[in-house]
Amino acid sequence: MLILNETEVRNTTAFPELVEAVRSMFCSQCRMPTRHHHSLHVPNEPDATLLLMPAWTEGQYMGVKIVSVFPGNVRRSLPSVSGTYLLSSALTGQNLAVIDGAELTARRTAASSALASRFLSRADARVLLVCGTGRLSLNLIEAHSSQRPIETVLVWGRSTEKAEETVRLASRLHGNVSVASDLEAAAHEADIISCATLSDTPIVRGAWLKPGAHLDLIGAFTPAMRECDDEAVLRASLFVDTYEGALSEGGDLVQPIRAGVIGRDAVKADLAALAKGEHPGRTSENEITLFKSVGAGLEDLAGAILAFETSTRLVQSDG
Repeated sequence: MLILNETEVRNTTAFPELVEAVRSMFCSQCRMPTRHHHSLHVPNEPDATLLLMPAWTEGQYMGVKIVSVFPGNVRRSLPSVSGTYLLSSALTGQNLAVIDGAELTARRTAASSALASRFLSRADARVLLVCGTGRLSLNLIEAHSSQRPIETVLVWGRSTEKAEETVRLASRLHGNVSVASDLEAAAHEADIISCATLSDTPIVRGAWLKPGAHLDLIGAFTPAMRECDDEAVLRASLFVDTYEGALSEGGDLVQPIRAGVIGRDAVKADLAALAKGEHPGRTSENEITLFKSVGAGLEDLAGAILAFETSTRLVQSDG
């Protein structure tokens, strides 16, 4: 059985291949039961979340991810997200690989956003604004740049120090990265705005979105969290990774639906429909688009299979 650490996962899931793997999995007959979502009380800190996410392709692979989200880890200078993925054979049940779940989650999340951007952002998108300075930020820069001709990357964070550190690290991936000290001004400029924060109040306003902008919302993964306001939801054409997840857990859509601002039918399509060509995605250059994701087990399975098969090929070629 293979054991793949953070570095090995990163080295075996290059974004062009990972984005394609996620697209193929959304087009497949992958089975993905509703994930288990549990809230854990942490004394004197925000509640933590425990997720169990299974998925399988019949007769091929099956896997389950155990992931935890502890917002209070920010105070400890520890990652908020950690987890493990177990990949097995769906033909024999044999365990095949234990994979670093946090890195797998970060990369497949970014790949899914980049896949959505392939259909929803303008083909000439050149300015990317990343809101958030966690481990996802670097992945989002790399993933979006694999699908669009990004020339300028702006990074915003509540902590200027953390934003500067993210820019320093991101400069290894992209030649033109800088701190966005004025979020509103950066949002007005951006062709793609990708948010990966733990915010419970809107940080991006709909009034800031220019014609043709694409808003990628990742962080608000519970009904109580939110990264954009009602105006953004009303101005944009809405898309989700999965209906079941985004419309039950993603606060950016759950809250305006509960308030009667929009109906559930305001969502035009999910990522499966986009991947299969059942919906064209963006229909005009000036259309504002919004993609809300909360994560899906089939995305993890796609990334785990890619990491396992790539690692296996590398071992065989070395032998």
